[in-house]
Amino acid sequence: MIEINNIHKSFGSNEVLKGVSGTFEQGKTNLIIGASGTGKSVLLKIIVGLIPPDEGEIFFDGRNFNQSDRDVKTEIRREVGMLFQGGALFDSLTVEQNVQFPLDVLTKMPQDEKLDRVNFCLKRVGLENTNNKLPSEISGGMKKRVGIARAIVNNSKYLFCDEPNSGLDPQTASKVDNLIREITEEFNITTIVVTHDMNSVIEIGENIMFLHKGHKVWEGTYDNIAHSNIQALDEFVFANKLMRRMKENQ
Repeated sequence: MIEINNIHKSFGSNEVLKGVSGTFEQGKTNLIIGASGTGKSVLLKIIVGLIPPDEGEIFFDGRNFNQSDRDVKTEIRREVGMLFQGGALFDSLTVEQNVQFPLDVLTKMPQDEKLDRVNFCLKRVGLENTNNKLPSEISGGMKKRVGIARAIVNNSKYLFCDEPNSGLDPQTASKVDNLIREITEEFNITTIVVTHDMNSVIEIGENIMFLHKGHKVWEGTYDNIAHSNIQALDEFVFANKLMRRMKENQ
């Protein structure tokens, strides 16, 4: 479980986050949604530790990241897996080398154990026998799956996904969504997904936080999102005719 308390962040005179608090549950896919410029990615980067908050606290299973010493922060960072928006694979490394990279940096595991772990993760995301391919030789959807394999290779307790469906066709995006949900449940990971894709909300929205103009204005599940009676959320969720029709039929 990850808890955030009263997170504030400004860049110059631009106040991006205005006292955001919430809980992200273990074993569930937790979504942060909202229109562009609402602070979703900034909040994710603060939780991961890439940028510091101006004010507020982040707790990883009760451990206060902000107030922890270097050893505890290092321990938490080793438990984090990250799926970046563009996949962020190293073009000059093979699929195997990309997935193995966190093990090389963060562990002293023998090479044969590293390879066993890499193969296990590649098989889990449906990419066995792709070890020697370069990123340029695989599709966009496969790159995202390699990114997921790399994110979990170090037995991550926390998985962060920044717009995982960016640039993917709907069918491939759905497969990536389902894979993230399956891995979250299977390994009991605390997963946080930043997205503006309503298909993702429908597919995997177990716990959803909606940001609007730097504030958290709603939190709940997809099952009750249609009954929020919050104008900004309705405008975001039901922006297209199909989604509006779904709401009218409920």
